[in-house]
Amino acid sequence: MNSQSLKLKPLISEAIEDPQLRSAVRKAMQSTRESRAGLVAQYDEWQHWRDRAHAIKHEVMNHLDEYLEQFESNCAKKGIHVHWARDAEQARQLSLDLIKHHKIKNIVKSKSLTSEEIHLNAFLEKNGIHPLETDLGEYIIQLKQQTPSHLIIPAIHLSRQEIGRLFQEKLGIDYTDDPEELLQVARQKLRERFLAAEMGISGANFAVADPGALCIVENEANAHHTTHLPPIHLAILGIEKILPDYEALATFLRLLPVSATSQKASTYVNILAEPTFERMGEGAKEMHIILLDNGRSRILADPQLRETLFCIRCGACLNHCPVYEHIGGHAYGWVYMGPIGITLSPQFLGRKEAKMSPFLSSLCGACYEVCPVKINIPHHLVRLRNDVIESEANSPLEALVIRAWAALAQRPQLYRMATWLPGKAQQLLPKDKAFPVPGYTKERSLGRFDSKGFRNRFHEWQKQRGQQ
Repeated sequence: MNSQSLKLKPLISEAIEDPQLRSAVRKAMQSTRESRAGLVAQYDEWQHWRDRAHAIKHEVMNHLDEYLEQFESNCAKKGIHVHWARDAEQARQLSLDLIKHHKIKNIVKSKSLTSEEIHLNAFLEKNGIHPLETDLGEYIIQLKQQTPSHLIIPAIHLSRQEIGRLFQEKLGIDYTDDPEELLQVARQKLRERFLAAEMGISGANFAVADPGALCIVENEANAHHTTHLPPIHLAILGIEKILPDYEALATFLRLLPVSATSQKASTYVNILAEPTFERMGEGAKEMHIILLDNGRSRILADPQLRETLFCIRCGACLNHCPVYEHIGGHAYGWVYMGPIGITLSPQFLGRKEAKMSPFLSSLCGACYEVCPVKINIPHHLVRLRNDVIESEANSPLEALVIRAWAALAQRPQLYRMATWLPGKAQQLLPKDKAFPVPGYTKERSLGRFDSKGFRNRFHEWQKQRGQQ
């Protein structure tokens, strides 16, 4: 996938210098973590469900071609049109062709990270079509002309005061920061568009191979309206969203709401298995699904990194990540953010284009501990960091430093001399100061060298142990 390099440093600096953003994200993350922990503690089978979900995804990814063919075949039997898109450009064009074929002007959308991935809204806008986001958070950031800052809570970085001023400016209402009043304003505006819509565009949380159905999980009913009120429904989803059957789906429906929103169950679970208008007198008359590759096959080809395709976009890894809590989602520079985002970015965009992404992690392991499908994110980040270094996507200076360190590490005498000298030299500095390193200590604290050193301390420990 061709892409410009992600310029992350300016985005990170901007986020760190925004106290309102950091406060809003920190408060939301702390509350979400506490709620989830209390709920997980109620389930004795939680770890069993995680193991089961991991095993299901492992089976699907090892036989993805078979499950995709089964899904397409079962959908076709029920009148669902399945289209295949090798990349973002083809997915966008398929969408536009369908819109033009039916001469559609009014489109409503439910939340879809896949459509964000392919920049569908911007593409349709350039072609004179103005889709309306109907998830409340997505609606807010669409008005603000931003991208989501969280996988589940798109407007998490905004305060209610900011939203009140936004509604006042964009919708022409009197200022209010009362959440209920703001909700009623949005509901009225969205209802008008729902009733006039000629097409609904959605994503999907899961696609079920047998019997050929989509599952969309939500709390606002906007996805239900998007897929049932307009006569035509278009769903865009990655090929990794496939599950074998409803029994497998049940496992994920136990895990997803707890991990995403700290609920035992989501308010609405939509199962879309056919166009229902002819049989029921309501629902879509025509249903289309675009199955998107866009680099997923390349990830699938790697026996280790294919595990990153297990992700169900629950956001749990973001909620427990100390880095995300400090910088929010926009600092990651792409639609997927947080621990899973920095794992996917170099795979989708390229090791060179997203060379900084795998390093936006403390490797604390919290993401692995809470991932409902047990993706070993820290392990994959170490692999991706190594790939960046091996591909020489890092700076020449950094590569030189690493080669020098490797050379010293293979020569014990030189290594001891090189590490002894700084410890002695730092005695010339004040006790609260560390060595200034150009390009490093401007933004970080290097710390002070141990005056004794590990080797001497280890020998002392051995002597003490021998005397005991």
